[in-house]
Amino acid sequence: MGVNKAGFGITDDEIVSEAAKQEVIRRCFRYQCEYTMGLVDRESVQRVEKLMENLGIKLEDRKVVGDARRAAHECRLKGKGNENVFCGAAIELPDGSIITGKNSSLMHASSSLILNSVKHLAKIPDNMHLLPPSIIESIRRFRKDVLNKKMVSLNLEETLIALCISAATNPAAEIAVEKLKDLRDCEVHLTHLPTPGDEAGLRKLRLNITCDPNFSTKDLFVC
Repeated sequence: MGVNKAGFGITDDEIVSEAAKQEVIRRCFRYQCEYTMGLVDRESVQRVEKLMENLGIKLEDRKVVGDARRAAHECRLKGKGNENVFCGAAIELPDGSIITGKNSSLMHASSSLILNSVKHLAKIPDNMHLLPPSIIESIRRFRKDVLNKKMVSLNLEETLIALCISAATNPAAEIAVEKLKDLRDCEVHLTHLPTPGDEAGLRKLRLNITCDPNFSTKDLFVC
């Protein structure tokens, strides 16, 4: 179909308009984060913010944004988080459910989010551990003693590897691994810029990600 005929392919203008607005919101988050990292100038952010103003939309019109921010706020109120850093994450699953995750001394918010999501999809009880404490502690010691990392909590890429190892002996973890495929194309929002290990894991799961322009740690080079 040629560009001049594209309009004839639209059968529901309301759906198309909403999709376009959501894309503008995603672009705004992207430019804000790139500005924070010094990749674009302030003018790029201002242009998309002006477009949002003209369309009458705001960042919170993306469903998962509010839930992620509330998760981070709850994390702070309960005194959890990790080394005085409080992060939240939220995902909208195919059934419309919103699942959240928070960071802790054991794992990043992205890691918690994905584990909580596959538990929900597999109908695994919240109190059932998918990752044996021995595996988590082994990875933490490796990060600290061998790699000399300052932050030893598990990023998403490490969590996914640990989940696959656990699946060899844990039937629940095996089911959870199968449910990872159902997360593809789901909408995700983080209250922080993902670390390289989180970003790699989220990308491999093929999630649609946005994030607030905040660093999740005082050490900008942590992974």
